[in-house]
Amino acid sequence: MRLDIRYRTLFVYDHLIRESQNELRACPVTDPRQQLLAYRVTVSPSARTLAYSDYWGTRVDHFGVRHPHTAMEVIAEAAVETAPYQPISSDASTRQAAEPEFLDLHSEYLEPTAHTEWGSEVAREASRIVEREGPDLIGVVMGVHRLVGDRLVYAPGSTHIGIEIEDVLGQGSGVCQDYAHLAVAMCRAVGLPARYVSGYLFAADDSTGEDSDADVVRVQTHAWFEAAVPGLGWLPLDPTNRQEVGPRHVKIGHGRDYDDVPPLRGLYSGPGEPTVEAHVDMTRMDVTHQPVTTMQPPTPRAVEATVRQEQQQQQQ
Repeated sequence: MRLDIRYRTLFVYDHLIRESQNELRACPVTDPRQQLLAYRVTVSPSARTLAYSDYWGTRVDHFGVRHPHTAMEVIAEAAVETAPYQPISSDASTRQAAEPEFLDLHSEYLEPTAHTEWGSEVAREASRIVEREGPDLIGVVMGVHRLVGDRLVYAPGSTHIGIEIEDVLGQGSGVCQDYAHLAVAMCRAVGLPARYVSGYLFAADDSTGEDSDADVVRVQTHAWFEAAVPGLGWLPLDPTNRQEVGPRHVKIGHGRDYDDVPPLRGLYSGPGEPTVEAHVDMTRMDVTHQPVTTMQPPTPRAVEATVRQEQQQQQQ
């Protein structure tokens, strides 16, 4: 499947900002499930970007706006080809996952972190799954996947970044980040390496993962998790909508939790408080009629005009 993606964030400040430094993680990876065809970043006010891969292998576009400004627009555009879903089959056991060599290789994905520090209730629920599934490792991971999807209700605004994972389970609601964090914590609580994934999902509704009849959807960034399986690699699952990851999922990167792969993070100097608008437009292309072309950036005047228009709308 060919997907064209346009990630846009607009900051409008109520006072003049002297300078800002930013890190953007919006570029899809190339891996066995997907291939990046084209990518570019546009920043207004104009700023030079420095691209590098971080410790986890995610592309980071660093840029600084060094001139006083009251608005900043960041646009990341990508074209991706995703592979059809391949059924997963493995006879891996929990005993294999407990072997020292496997644990050493995945040690960073076994420890609790700020967003995945589990307590007694999370550990208890995960242990019950192990007791029920026995040595079937895939069964355990799928059990975690199902339990998280069943126990949480998708409710935007019901949580915040930094909420304790025990509180997420206790209140029974959250958004995709909470589903992913809870699944990661439950896997780690029973000694199974798991990692948090940031990406995009072409869907009519994040909470169901239902495909859209339209070829263009407006969404937010999405999150799911991957569990390490001996002899197989990483098994990706999306507990928010109780689906296995397929061709409508586009991966940006992974890490121990959200803090390793935030879409946009930065600092600014000045008294202004920002109003932030962010969204992702995804277009499903017919590859038989849409050849891959090199993206051409808009002129600086066009971008600046867009920012001015947004400022005027915010002031009205």
